[in-house]
Amino acid sequence: MGTPSDRAPLAERVEELLAVGGPLPIVAAGDPVLRRVAEPFDGQLESSLLARFTEALRLTMHAAPGVGLAAPQVGVGLRIAVIEDPAPVPDEVRVARGRVPQPFRVLVNPSYEPVGAARAAFYEGCLSVPGWQAVVARHAEVRLLARDEHGRAVDEVFAGWPARIVQHETDHLDGMLYLDRAEPRSLASNRAMAELWGQATPERAAAALGFGLPGAAGSAGSAV
Repeated sequence: MGTPSDRAPLAERVEELLAVGGPLPIVAAGDPVLRRVAEPFDGQLESSLLARFTEALRLTMHAAPGVGLAAPQVGVGLRIAVIEDPAPVPDEVRVARGRVPQPFRVLVNPSYEPVGAARAAFYEGCLSVPGWQAVVARHAEVRLLARDEHGRAVDEVFAGWPARIVQHETDHLDGMLYLDRAEPRSLASNRAMAELWGQATPERAAAALGFGLPGAAGSAGSAV
């Protein structure tokens, strides 16, 4: 899949990836790197290399396209992720998802904790599981703790769709895929989503496919 050897030091692996130029190859489900807990970032990449790497993650996320990308998704087992969402969706979907634009952010060593007990179920996809979506119930609001690319502390509460992005990308760094949390009966191909389940919320899919939803309603998803 074009990812560097696991035996090489992390900086060498990143340099090898960046040497090719353009968007980085995205690792698909089944690769062990997606199932390992990523190594905390502690200066393994010097500042200029870190800047080049996070810019490459941004380019790759845009090209995919997606609204988030974690370093393990390009074969690098470091606790680094990027997120960005212009939220170009109809008002009905925006309201149902709580989806609001998010600027580009670099998250270094992120973790999250729930704020309150509310959960929301949405169809969700992943760039490392192309062609499929499934309903995932996640915390409706979370507190994100992280550092940015300059080492500055991040302590912020996210709600709605941004909270989902934060949880999805942090899960990648813990060796988890969204399918680990998904409702199995909801699994749908992108074609089925477009033809059957493209509504703003997944209630019709739940009734027809026979799966349950938490109290908060969800919506059709996007890949992260």
